[in-house]
Amino acid sequence: MEILLFSLGTREIFGINVFKVREVAQTPAITKTPNMPEGVEGVLSMRGHIIPVLTLAKFIRADASDRRYQTMVVTEFNRGSYAFLVDSVDRIIQVDWEKIRSPERIMMSDGSAEQSGLITAVTEMDDGSLVSILDVEQILTRVTGESVIPDMPKASIAEHQYVFFCDDSVIARKEITMVLEKMSVKFQQANNGREAWERLNLLANRRFEEGEGLHDSLKVILVDAEMPEMDGYTLTRMIKADARFKDIPVIMHSSLSSSASRAMGASAGVNGYVAKFDPMVLAETLMPYLSR
Repeated sequence: MEILLFSLGTREIFGINVFKVREVAQTPAITKTPNMPEGVEGVLSMRGHIIPVLTLAKFIRADASDRRYQTMVVTEFNRGSYAFLVDSVDRIIQVDWEKIRSPERIMMSDGSAEQSGLITAVTEMDDGSLVSILDVEQILTRVTGESVIPDMPKASIAEHQYVFFCDDSVIARKEITMVLEKMSVKFQQANNGREAWERLNLLANRRFEEGEGLHDSLKVILVDAEMPEMDGYTLTRMIKADARFKDIPVIMHSSLSSSASRAMGASAGVNGYVAKFDPMVLAETLMPYLSR
């Protein structure tokens, strides 16, 4: 995983997946608009597109008063573009997924961002410095509000059948849960790829002890692409290489919208790919697999 490192003017070092970064640029003139949510500075026009501009420091409870941020990180995810104002950009580092940990496993030197619930993962650099990887999806949800989940078509599956999903984002897990409940589908879940693999092994072993396979009860495995400790690509390859999970479809559910991330998912062996935070599209994607 490649991470772009940046600072918000505090002691913490922050990071974002390079796959979500479109470019880094000097902050141009920002147009203020009426009734802007807290943390939104306004909008700017970039190559014919209107992009909202957010001050990250205001979300992590850092002191952003009277500070002029001259640098912005322009991102692309969730089928949209967003500019985040930062104090400075450092460099891009390469980190193995197994070295990326959930934030609760590492004590933060400065708890401001952690306490605000916006850190999705943490990694340690060679010099011992900690990098806090921000949950930018959670930040957007705080600006726009949580999605209202509409009524969904009910899935016709047996009482013992269920879906397994894993995602490190609290807001994503909440939305998946609400969609599945609307569809009257039972589910089990995990918070990262390694935890998912451990739980899937337990489920498979339990069915084996009962003299049954997992295929009849586990209808679909839904995986996030970016997760600490084990990413969705690695998890998918392990599932596809294990005969116990034969014929169980794996769907990648990700905020990464680039063709490169989709190609990586296809290379890992996913059966489908669905963008995050569109409840109806998620339900429509799952339905054919639930009906198999």
